[in-house]
Formats: sequence, C-alpha cells, structure tokens
Amino acid sequence: MTTSDVLILTGMSGAGRSTAARALEDMGWFVIDNLPPTVLLNALQDIKTQERASHVAVVVDVRGGKLFEYLDKAIQDVKNEKWNIQILFLDASDQILVRRFEGSRRPHPLQGDGRVLDGLQNERELLGDLRANADVVLDTSEMSASGLRKAIEQTFESDTPEFQATILSFGFKYGIPVDADFVFDARFLPNPYWIDELKDSTGLDKKVQDYVISQEGAVEFKKNILDLISLTTPGYTREGKKYVTVAIGCTGGKHRSVTLSELISQELKKSGVKVRVVHRDLGRE
Repeated sequence: MTTSDVLILTGMSGAGRSTAARALEDMGWFVIDNLPPTVLLNALQDIKTQERASHVAVVVDVRGGKLFEYLDKAIQDVKNEKWNIQILFLDASDQILVRRFEGSRRPHPLQGDGRVLDGLQNERELLGDLRANADVVLDTSEMSASGLRKAIEQTFESDTPEFQATILSFGFKYGIPVDADFVFDARFLPNPYWIDELKDSTGLDKKVQDYVISQEGAVEFKKNILDLISLTTPGYTREGKKYVTVAIGCTGGKHRSVTLSELISQELKKSGVKVRVVHRDLGRE
C-alpha cells in the first residue's frame, strides 16, 4: 500500500470488527476506532502530514448515530483528494449474530425496545449501500476469532495494491456464502460421494480431481469460470475494486467444488494473479 492508502473497516455489529481491527493493528496499521465520518478527511490529512503511518484503518459503524449518514460523502471527499480508499465489510448470518449478542448479553445498538433481530434488520437496511460498494466482504459466520485474523492477514498481507482473487469452495447444504461476487453450481457433475473408492477422499486428492475433471462438461465449466474472471478483472481494476470472491459450490463442499477451486486457482497463479483458496465446508461431514 502507498502512503495515501486508507481502509474503511465496517460491517454488522457482532461480525468481528474489533477482532479485525486488532489484527490490522498487530500488522502495523494505524487504527482509528469509531471516527465520526465528518472528520475523516481532516484526520487522514493530519496523519499524513505528521507521517505517523503508511497504513491507516478507520473503524466506522452505526454507533455514530446520525453522523453515520455522512459516510458516503466523507468517502467521496477522501477519493477527491486522491487517497486510495477501500472498504472492508464484515458480515454474518442473522442467526449467528443473534447468538453472539445473546452470548455477550449486550443489546444491539439499534434494537431500542425491540429484539436483537429487530436491531440487526435496521442495521442491514442502513448498511445496504455500503455493503454493495465494499471492495472486500468477509462472511464470519463460520469463522473463529483466529480464523478471522488469518483471513485479514492473508487479504492485506501485501504492500502491493495488486488484484487478488479468492476462490471459495462451499456446500449448498450449508448455505450460499454471503461474501461472494460470483457463485457457480457444480452439482451438475456426477458426485464422487457415490463412488466407493472416492467417497472418503476429498477434492484435494488427485484421484478425486481426475474423476471430476474427466466428467462431461467439467473442462468447459472450468474454462468458463476462468474466462469470466479474465473478462471482469480489468473492469474491477478500473473501478478501484482489487478483490473478487468466486464461490464454487457442490452438495457438501467436499469433492466437486474443492476440485474445481484447486484447479482454477492453479491456472490463475500461472497467469500471475494473486490467489487465496478457501475451502469453507471441507471437514464438516
């Protein structure tokens, strides 16, 4: 990252902003928590003038009340001053967030006299546009604190603002990832689960990979995914979006989706794309 880079860290209450902020701080970032958007540009200019940090992360959320409504303008003002600003949005399912709030015995900041779920629904409505415009969305529903820290480290480990693709395998029976830019369904391919010698293996094993990729339509399917990534990457880069998440699903997230994710990531690495591979549901069965 350059001396004019800043990361807006935001997302749903209970999705892990504090954990993410600590991870960034441990990586050497200058982290500002709960900064009113109206003073964002002034704060960044002060940090730059004093040469206090080259990596700045600003935690912004609905605790700012009405001040939060000025965030869109504040971000645009920062962009107008030629700062390279990106947005990291942390999300999780309502069920998981409710469970986390119940575990902490804390009310949601927007629930008022209602339930925690009411507060979450209000928050989703307020954050809808911000999430849609985020450069990176991380779904922390199935992440431990250490898992989230690892994801933050892998995503922001490099000082080079190059394009990065996350190839994520998943099982449809566990739900579609909320942080995916593209979702592909590999369930049209025969399932190795029903082959006795492959059932207990995974898509990390060559014998499973050979079986999956030999099925009718598999090579073409892989090629179409690679072509789509190649087609959209220049546009994402022009628009300042340097991260894309491509999710590939099968029934359980064990054989077909893992195979295709591994093979696609290998092809992308050969072409010089920075790739992170995540097998969300591998090992859950």
